[in-house]
Amino acid sequence: MTDGVGLAEPEDERAAGEEPTEFGEKRVSYAEAFFDLVFVLCVTQISGLLHGEHDWAGVGRALIVFIPVFWCWVGTSVLANTRDTDNPRGRIGIFAVGLCGLFLALALPQAYGPRGLLFGGAYLAARWLLGGQIAAAGGVLVGPMGMGALVTGPLMLTGGFVHGHARLTLWAVAAGLDLLTPVLARRQLLAVRFHPTHLPERFALFLLIALGEAIVSIGGPVAAGPTLRADEVLAVAVGFVAACGLWWVYFGYAADAMRHAMTTSRVPTDIVRQVLSYGHLAFVGGVIAFAAGVSAAATHPDERLPTGALALLFGGCVLFLATFGYTRWRMFRKMAWPRLISAGAVLLVAPLCARLPALGALGALAGALLLLNAVEYWRVERSPRHEV
Repeated sequence: MTDGVGLAEPEDERAAGEEPTEFGEKRVSYAEAFFDLVFVLCVTQISGLLHGEHDWAGVGRALIVFIPVFWCWVGTSVLANTRDTDNPRGRIGIFAVGLCGLFLALALPQAYGPRGLLFGGAYLAARWLLGGQIAAAGGVLVGPMGMGALVTGPLMLTGGFVHGHARLTLWAVAAGLDLLTPVLARRQLLAVRFHPTHLPERFALFLLIALGEAIVSIGGPVAAGPTLRADEVLAVAVGFVAACGLWWVYFGYAADAMRHAMTTSRVPTDIVRQVLSYGHLAFVGGVIAFAAGVSAAATHPDERLPTGALALLFGGCVLFLATFGYTRWRMFRKMAWPRLISAGAVLLVAPLCARLPALGALGALAGALLLLNAVEYWRVERSPRHEV
């Protein structure tokens, strides 16, 4: 059984998958998968914000609106995990939140401009819908659900009525409270009974959404151009290899490990909070940054990348890889040395690639990811029990 970073735990994969639990098998429903299609558009719009603003201020503004979008998705996934939503009433509830997500996506390109009220109102409506479904099922609005419905949602709406720094400040406070609530409400969340296999699958699917946006960012701008040059085609191919490398880093080793950790943990709530919620916020954020950088590289492969685009391309990859250090420690109290060393190497190589054409920088990043996956495969296969 792999531990999520290419190194294995003592149990083999088959045994880990057969560990008994008090839950029946629960899979992602078609309604949830349809709901996710809305958030494909949300991720695309957030990546679009980074396309236009590569500096730290632009990254901060994108993060402030990404957190409420992500938390709406997390809230819906937790609702589907802890309640039976695979029925007409539950599906309508999920689709209603999905409509709010669609309004969030429509507002995102100008969320800090004339569409701020739409963004804040859509977020509040989504939080009220989630809270209402919890209350209707006999639950109590505590923790993130209560915070979203009663505090951060109204803050986001209020931010839509003001402008400039006032809006930015209110939304930043709301985003910060959303992030802190699972930590502050840990005691209350310990009483929540989570299904151990459903949530890891849900979060993996959300990561696939972000990787899908990376694919669109690689090929979309090139396909829209009037001509198609050979270096652009090559850049698309190299960018796709890099995206495949990111996919392999996670789905080759981590997806099963997170399911294993969720199934066997004495405190599943901590896995949901630390590994799935916080960890995947960083995973998805890293992929979104990578998508913004790779789009610039594929569009102008013969030119040097601007500093901001280079930072997004390599910084997103560094964040993605380094997050495995955090998630592995939280799951198994072990360090993800191959991933952390690779993250450090990518960080050190980035300034050297500033002098290369974008195609060369993209090739160096793709090569680093291929090398990491090859080393991890070799290490796992050499282990007698697929353990290193």
